[in-house]
Amino acid sequence: MTEEPAMIVEPRPLEKALMRAIVRERYGSPDVLQIKEIEKPAPNELRGVLVKIDASSVNAADKHDMRGASLVIRLVGPLFRLGMGVRRPKEPGLGTDFAGVVEQIRKDVTEFKPGDEVYGVANAAYAEYGLARESRIALKPRNSSFEQSAAVPIAGFTALQALRDKGHVKPGQKVLINGAGGGVGTFAVQIAKAFGARVTAVTNSENLDMVRKLGADQVIDYTQEDYTKKGESYDLIVEIGASHSISDYKRIMNPNGTFVLVGFKDKIVRRLLSFIIRSRLASRGDRKFTFFIAKSNHDDLVVLKELIEQGDIIPVIDRRYPLAEAAQALRYFEEGRTRGKIVITMDHSNDTPASSESYAPSLRRRSRRFLSLVA
Repeated sequence: MTEEPAMIVEPRPLEKALMRAIVRERYGSPDVLQIKEIEKPAPNELRGVLVKIDASSVNAADKHDMRGASLVIRLVGPLFRLGMGVRRPKEPGLGTDFAGVVEQIRKDVTEFKPGDEVYGVANAAYAEYGLARESRIALKPRNSSFEQSAAVPIAGFTALQALRDKGHVKPGQKVLINGAGGGVGTFAVQIAKAFGARVTAVTNSENLDMVRKLGADQVIDYTQEDYTKKGESYDLIVEIGASHSISDYKRIMNPNGTFVLVGFKDKIVRRLLSFIIRSRLASRGDRKFTFFIAKSNHDDLVVLKELIEQGDIIPVIDRRYPLAEAAQALRYFEEGRTRGKIVITMDHSNDTPASSESYAPSLRRRSRRFLSLVA
């Protein structure tokens, strides 16, 4: 009797773990954004921490990335698109700020472990999972939710570095913050007050009460009066948008005053190079004009964490959108009416819940430890 040949059973390939994420195939308006199931990432040589993301938030950089028109690209031209993709994005994901729980680490990561609640910056943070560098995350504030923590990183970096590193703000100085009602501005008002400065906040009529509650000593409604023509002078001006000429700014600066530009409105981005050149000429005297782009780093995340835990900063959230409505979140952001930050939330209701240590938010107070903390 002839034996039947043995049947060879091919092993079934392991199913890849999937996650939901916002992706795009081309540059453009929020209409290009789609929510898709894609492969869940794993720690690699560049980014060694895998985080289950609970929330992300919207920044101007996300809008520029979406449209393929970052500040550098607008200034220098298509050459700089080589790193992002000239005709279409090299990386389909979007988003930077996040807060969530560490799920997996590369074996040489020492500062964090699975289960840690962290916040910081990552590539493609509009997703259920994301990869981050160990040097760009920190334990999240204990008295803040994931949503509040996700609202902090880029806006917090920008405000802190503008005031501390570029403005060299000191107790008792008169500081003017134009754009005080937005993401960066709401942090700048609170951090300047924590430094002991006397803060004048410039915003629209809808935000006046809010910035007062954040600690501003004086508020100016720019729709009703021009703050450069009030006869006041300031030791430090933090300008979020550059809405006036250099001569206007010089008129309201003290003899040794400093002007720090941290962003541009879309209509005047093309004037960036001219502004830098003219400001360098204007800085030849005792007054100093400077422009900078914030740097993401672990140490400043720790500083911001301490400020939040001490009650010196309360993240301001305007609206929350689920991940599937990220396009609507970007549309609202582009309207230019944001009060504080816009947060994008992830739904992990079908996941096994992670342990969470949370505390009731503390009442706002000014910390005596702040100056030693940031020195």
